[in-house]
Amino acid sequence: MLSFDHGSSRNCEGLNRREFLQVGGAGLAGLSLPRLLRAEQQAKAAGSAKGNDLNIVVLWMLGGVSHQDSFDPKPNAPAEIRGEFDVIQTNMPGVTICEHLPRMAQSLDKYSIIRNGYSYNGGHGIADAYMLSGWRFNPTTVYASYGSVISRELGYRNGMPPYVQLGNGVDKMNAGGQSGYLGNEHNPFVVSDDPNAGVFNIDGITLPGGIQVSRFNRRQRMLEKLDSWQRKVEQQQNDVGAMDAFYEKAFGIVTSPRAKEAFDLSKEDPRLRDKYGRHRFGQSCLLARRLLQAGVRMVNVSFSSWDTHAQNFTSLKNTLLPQLDTGYSALLDDLERLGMLDNTIVFWLSDFGRTPKINSAAGRDHWVGSMVFTIGGGGFKNGQVVGASDQYAEQPVGRAIEVEDLAATIYDRFGFDLDRHYTSPDGRPFKIRPGQGRVLDELLV
Repeated sequence: MLSFDHGSSRNCEGLNRREFLQVGGAGLAGLSLPRLLRAEQQAKAAGSAKGNDLNIVVLWMLGGVSHQDSFDPKPNAPAEIRGEFDVIQTNMPGVTICEHLPRMAQSLDKYSIIRNGYSYNGGHGIADAYMLSGWRFNPTTVYASYGSVISRELGYRNGMPPYVQLGNGVDKMNAGGQSGYLGNEHNPFVVSDDPNAGVFNIDGITLPGGIQVSRFNRRQRMLEKLDSWQRKVEQQQNDVGAMDAFYEKAFGIVTSPRAKEAFDLSKEDPRLRDKYGRHRFGQSCLLARRLLQAGVRMVNVSFSSWDTHAQNFTSLKNTLLPQLDTGYSALLDDLERLGMLDNTIVFWLSDFGRTPKINSAAGRDHWVGSMVFTIGGGGFKNGQVVGASDQYAEQPVGRAIEVEDLAATIYDRFGFDLDRHYTSPDGRPFKIRPGQGRVLDELLV
């Protein structure tokens, strides 16, 4: 199922999100392949060579990962802080991580751990808006997410949408992961179906409601008669033109042989699929790699259920950490095997950290004082631990690394002018660089 992700679900704070607007029915009829191809050609002319060669996968862990029970363990802390898990040695001397991440422990040469991370927010909806854009939450402004900026700067490649989100695990209460002032045409192209499902394929998700291709094409021809009206609407600079441009992404997916090939996971060796893990996150990571190969520039792989207020250790041990371990490590190994890791950034993050002290429900609550990021590939140094939290994982030691810094560093790797300004529809200027974000030269090769 393809959609604008204006989803509705309830998080631990009791917040509801809006209903999904499905891409289907009459909406699909308004798509225009010539305009999609023109957009791609313009992007090719405008994009930098550096940016055009670079990809990014964002692994988004919705809910807030327990940093001390994953990549920043505190084995010498008291039991009520240390928790139930032991540590395991990585393939980098002297570096340990949680025992339930054995494959990631042997993959540290392909990524780096940032242990002096810090977040300013403690709410899920705000976290998604902040962490996926690098901009601190402002109720008057929806800032553009990473994928939206990349879409705006570089556009289509090989007829594929620049920005794809796999899964519905992004909280949209505060427009997390969205395009904001850049316009709806730069919103993510959302694939909500589970790629681990046996029936997952591009034909099954692009024509909902049983619409036949011939009927779809008739609708396409009908809408061509309204081109003059569409041009007038776009000249008025209202949002209908932007919505139409967004629907063109769906048309490209429906009709492109390249896209259908990318979505067909049956083309992969079953042993490789097993390595990724036969679960939603693992198969989404594999699909992300295939989409990058087809021309997508950024894929957000969303993974829910990390909001472990109760039974933190049971959830992590039985489901969350093993799935993360297989999917993430297999993605890194596969990108390296295919010669893609040097031009693909893999960025792992979540809402915030979790409380150092275990609560009465054997869980950990929201914690903004300390969190962990991991990042690798795409010109970043691998195999290192950057920074540290204190002995109880409460606060960073020394200067913290914030998501603003990581956003600025990622944009710098893409070759974007960090001081360039966009203009919102109401005339306000917004620069690409989030806030006071600094380029982290210590992370770069």
